[in-house]
Amino acid sequence: MWPLKKRIPLKDSGIFEGFTDWHSHILPGVDDGVQTMEEALEILRLYESLGVKSIWLTPHIMEDMPNTTTHLRERYAELQAAYSGRIKLHLASENMLDNLFEERLEKNDLLPLGESGDHLLVETSYFSPPMGLNNILLRIKAKGYYPILAHPERYVYMGESDYQQLKGIGVKFQLNLFSLVGAYGVETKKKAEWLLKNDFYNLMGSDIHRLALYEEMIRKKMQKNILERLKDLSK
Repeated sequence: MWPLKKRIPLKDSGIFEGFTDWHSHILPGVDDGVQTMEEALEILRLYESLGVKSIWLTPHIMEDMPNTTTHLRERYAELQAAYSGRIKLHLASENMLDNLFEERLEKNDLLPLGESGDHLLVETSYFSPPMGLNNILLRIKAKGYYPILAHPERYVYMGESDYQQLKGIGVKFQLNLFSLVGAYGVETKKKAEWLLKNDFYNLMGSDIHRLALYEEMIRKKMQKNILERLKDLSK
């Protein structure tokens, strides 16, 4: 880990100026994230005050939350109609690697991430991988998509060799910013620091689910030298 350095509250660090949030649960009423349009708009106002430039709305799609593409696009249109601010909004999804995902991958019924439309944000259970994880990821690639693994630091079953193996088959990694200030515990923080220090991350997101928690997290302090490493991930 890094030696102790000057620490700065995230909200005052400048990290959010021009920031692209690649992972969020702001689209209201579709998953375990934000539930009301009012809270979604309040979050967007806070993002504006911090200087955020762009947000990817990535609601869960999984067997327990079987959101359809049509339904998510309808809710997205409602949010766009209600929001008149300057942040650019985009719709994608966070896809659990389960049987529902396999069905939708086969049908190409997906909401990809990124302007080019060829990246998929994916996740697994925090405690155990799906059977044949590598094969699923390779099937994603065979369909013409780049898999982006959401918050790899949070998976209890993954260690350094797992991360290296996934990188070896072309999987990209998305950091949850608040992992680095202890939002998910000490072990997750240590993993995030190791992954960052060893240049594993490609993208960064908040994984915001609630306004109150976000407000709490941006008051947390982070070492200045870690903030420097995050600059390339924040755009």
